[in-house]
Amino acid sequence: MGERTVLVVDDEFAIRDMLRMALEIAEFRCLEAPNIQEAYAAVVDHRPDIILLDWMLPGGSGLELLRRLKRDDTFREIPVIMLTAKTAEDNVIQGLDVGADDYITKPFAPRELIARIKALLRRTVGGEENARMEVNGLILDGESRRVFVGDDSVDMGPTEFKLLQFFMSHPERAYTRGQLLDQVWGANVYVEERTVDVHIRRLRKALQGADADHSNLIQTVRGTGYRFSSRGI
Repeated sequence: MGERTVLVVDDEFAIRDMLRMALEIAEFRCLEAPNIQEAYAAVVDHRPDIILLDWMLPGGSGLELLRRLKRDDTFREIPVIMLTAKTAEDNVIQGLDVGADDYITKPFAPRELIARIKALLRRTVGGEENARMEVNGLILDGESRRVFVGDDSVDMGPTEFKLLQFFMSHPERAYTRGQLLDQVWGANVYVEERTVDVHIRRLRKALQGADADHSNLIQTVRGTGYRFSSRGI
């Protein structure tokens, strides 16, 4: 895979220093920023492979920077893990809704964070599944990592793409949230099951086009989880 670059955005030097050492031991290149202004400059200058973003920062919150990155076509595909002391569900959901791919609450074990980074990079780099699939005019091209409805491209994040790719490869079967975590996020990755619901909601929103609505292909199976089906509910 080669050396990957991680941008650590945190105003506490001790945390940045601890993460830098852990990342370098794991053979990552580490960039650091104490605030959102320096963080954005680092993204523009170096385009890191992944960003570890603290929620509370001087001069603006990490959520503000996350929104700015997700509005920019150049940087919106960079995966982001939120570092936060906020454990309330509403705060977690807010971060995921804006576009974060994962979150971890302080204090955390560096080994757990490294495991999450590696898992997230594995699923955003591109995988073995390069097949082109089509259901009811919805087209997923695994080689280009793009989704289309007719000639129109559908904008979605890397996690939503991976989730849709799994669903389209395994239609008509109901999966629990735990099974989806194992298949899409990877076994032994520390992600809560409610994270699946957030990404399902984001995937459905991405599939709600002006000319065609394919969100109903992602069906909720009461008492179980979700399935992908071109048949009626």
